[in-house]
Amino acid sequence: MPKIVETIITTQSADGVVHIAPLGLIADGPHWIIAPFAPSRTLENLRAVPFACASHTQDVRVFAGCITGRKVWPVVPALKVPGARLAQCVSHWEMAVERVIEDELRPRFVCRMVEAVSHEAWDGYNRAQAAVIECAVLVSRLHMLPAEKIEAELAYLDIAISKTAGPHELEAWGWLMQRIDSWRKSPS
Repeated sequence: MPKIVETIITTQSADGVVHIAPLGLIADGPHWIIAPFAPSRTLENLRAVPFACASHTQDVRVFAGCITGRKVWPVVPALKVPGARLAQCVSHWEMAVERVIEDELRPRFVCRMVEAVSHEAWDGYNRAQAAVIECAVLVSRLHMLPAEKIEAELAYLDIAISKTAGPHELEAWGWLMQRIDSWRKSPS
């Protein structure tokens, strides 16, 4: 299995509009692969402006927010590539696309690291933060997974939330649960 780093990717459109999306970066030797689903704004932006920033943040509300339609988060300009990164992140990577492996469903943009900056010390995610990220991934796949799997995963993740969540994690979890409640009420 390849190493996948769950992070926040920012890309820029040809007219300079920054797009923020949670995405798992795939390690590939000295490269990182960005594999957005088609269609998506991230995919369009990478085709128009072949650069991206990966912002590593402790604030898991960004993951949950992007999945639930809350996509406005403060950004600052990148240092060496066109685009921006999250203003509040513990570190960020600036990447340039070197080549594209075309695929109808999920093209793979093979990127080289241009710049890597650490902004503050990071202690890692606690269980609730990790649960929010996992739940955000789950919510992004509600249309693809069986209901039984979703409910089983939620029951397990809820244990970490009930034991270790602080205010930010509870807020993020609430956003995700609103989306799941809507999914539960929708006809199959």
